[in-house]
This record gives sequence, structure tokens and C-alpha cells, in this order.
Amino acid sequence: MILALLILSSILCVVEWMSFRLLARKFGDSVNWWIWKRTWLTGTAVIWAAFIVNGLMWPTWRVTHPSLLSFLSVTFFVVFLPKLVLAAFQLTDDLRYLTQAGVKGLTGSLRPISRSSFISTIGLGAAGVTFASFLHGVIWGKYNYRVERMKVPISGLPSAFEGLRIVQISDAHLGSFSDLPTPVLDALESIAALNPDIILFTGDLVNTEASEAEPWIDSFSRLSAPLGKFSILGNHDYADYGPFTPEEREASRKRIREIHDEMGFHLLLNEHVHIERNGEKMALLGVENWGRGFHKKADLKKAMAGSEVESMSAILMSHDPTHWEEEVMDGKASIELTLSGHTHGLQFGIEIPWLGVKWSPSQWRYKRWGGLYTESNQHLHVNRGFGVLGFHGRVGMPPEITLLELEQGQVV
Repeated sequence: MILALLILSSILCVVEWMSFRLLARKFGDSVNWWIWKRTWLTGTAVIWAAFIVNGLMWPTWRVTHPSLLSFLSVTFFVVFLPKLVLAAFQLTDDLRYLTQAGVKGLTGSLRPISRSSFISTIGLGAAGVTFASFLHGVIWGKYNYRVERMKVPISGLPSAFEGLRIVQISDAHLGSFSDLPTPVLDALESIAALNPDIILFTGDLVNTEASEAEPWIDSFSRLSAPLGKFSILGNHDYADYGPFTPEEREASRKRIREIHDEMGFHLLLNEHVHIERNGEKMALLGVENWGRGFHKKADLKKAMAGSEVESMSAILMSHDPTHWEEEVMDGKASIELTLSGHTHGLQFGIEIPWLGVKWSPSQWRYKRWGGLYTESNQHLHVNRGFGVLGFHGRVGMPPEITLLELEQGQVV
């Protein structure tokens, strides 16, 4: 932990120095320079205070002072990221300057090398846009719920399940909300208007411990669907991220299972059920968390035992999409559709479907991080998350409610 803090501190110092150089070049000769300088020093003090407190107190404050820790985290991101943009433009100008200096040295030119005011101006503009975007993401973006609608062709789908409407929600992270925000309650209530036949929740109900979900039991219990509500656990549902004793951890795990039941969810723990409609059946499987770099509690073989997935259509709920890549994809398991979450799309990115633009830093860690993916006749849908974690905002990556409609068809 100390090594990580030292590395991050060094990065922060470099960013501070580079971004201040750009600001000083742009406004150093201005009569209002003292205003810019004091604003800068204030922002720097805020960044370092938030950084130090987050680094040292994160293990305990995420449980004891979640609202304060959330405020400090948000402050850090909103103030630091614009500085990172400034530093990037300063580095660009430095590279330009060094390149010209090298050419000048080789050619013996006496022409002076000027600093680019154009690059500085663009850098300031980009930093301003970054600041405004992240401030918007913190205040409004995390509540800008989006319904993603898609049709999923399933080879051999029983006719009774043609048009089956599945609502998927994931990664509620209820501990990130200090109260019951009206936009979140409205988003939950809006699910009824989607006329779901079945509601599936794919893990991470809380951040740290079960008590975070207590105030939300009534709101989630009002969700309803004719074929039922089913859920699984995510990596945050095991009370592994707090300073708990083994007894406290086990008590939280027990309580989280009870809360799923009180919310009206049938929690699937490495097991399956058969969904029946008009005399025909399909299998619904749910496994515990399994992910690269995380707990691997899932037992897919156990969940599949007696499910008859070889002779009927099947849906799998598995929190982490890497589980699909390791144990389902390429025909490793006879499962047509897998529903996951976990990635949140890193709560930051840009997606413009009609231009084919789909980018998020999340793709540096996860090959499949958001939306529907298809390999042969197998589908994976990764929900971008209902709540927030870490950075309590969303920029270009709205919180998501997914409506998937099954249809008969062969995947091309």
C-alpha cells in the first residue's frame, strides 16, 4: 500500500508541475495572475488532502464514513482530471519544442523557437470541458437512467418464449447512495412500464456489507414480473472489502441472502430453475461470483446438473463477463445467453452507435465490457450498471436498465 501511494504521489507531482507550467505560460504576465495562482494552490491543496485521506482511510472509512469518503473521491476526480488534461497538452508542447530544438541543432539555424500559445489555449479549453463534464456526471449523470432495448435471436427457442421480455439490472451498489434519491426510485418504478415477463438482477447489490441494502428493501420488493424475479451475487456482496472479523463477514453474507428474499428475488447460488410458459420450458441458471482477479466461487457444473440444457434453451446469470469467456464461450457450455455486469463501463466513455463509436477505458481491462456480444450461436450481454462505485458519477456512460426480447432465429 505504501509503495502504491508513493507511485501515485510521484505521478501527482509530475501532473501538478506540468499543468502549472502551462497555466503560468498562459497567464503569468496577466494582471490577474494572482487570482489564477491562488485558485490553483487551493485546488492543489484539495487534491492532496483528498488523495491522502482516500489512500490512508479507504479500508475503514468505506464502512464508517461512506458519505465523506464519497465526497473526497468525487473532489479528487473532478479537480485532478482537468489538470491531467493540462499536463498532457504541456507535454505535447514540450515534445514539439524539443523536436524543433533538435532540428535547429542539426541544421545550425539561428531562428528562435517560440512556445505555442495555440496548444496552451486548446489545452485550457479541453481542461474546462473535462471539468464541466465530470461535474455534470457527479450531479446529474449518475441519475440519467437509460433503457437499452435489444432483440436477441436464439437458435431453437421454444415458440412459447418468442417475444419473452427480460429486464436486466445489475450493480446497484446501494451503499453509494446516502439516502433514497428520487431519480433512483423513479428509475425502479419505471421498470413496470417495460412490461417485463421476468426480472433478472446480476449481482453487486451493495458495496461493502448487507446493511447498505436495508433501506431499499421496500422499493425493490415492488418490482414484479409474471415469471418471477431472480438474482445472483457479485464480488461486492461477500463483505470482503471491509475491516470485518470472520464472524461479521459471515453475518453480512447471511443477511444479504435474506435481503434478496425479502426483496422478492429468488437468489440462485450455483443452481438452476426451469421457467415454464404455455407448457414449454427453458432453463435459467445462476452462479456465484467468478472473475479473473476476483473470487471464483462459481460452480457451473453444479448449476447445470439436472438442468437439461443440452435439450432446451438456457440463460445463465454470471456477474463477471470473464466467466463467460472462460467457461461458456466457444461451446464450452450449452448456454445460448449469458447476462453479466461488473464492469460499469468504468462509468466513463463515449458511445455513438450510428457512427460505430464505442470506447471506454474499461476495454483495457475487459475485452467485453458493455452491450451485446455474440460468438457463433452464443450471446453475452454486459449491463453497464444501475449504480456507481468509487467515482460517484458517470460521464458518457449512463446508468442502465436493459430490456432484452428473445426471438427465434439463427445467428448469422
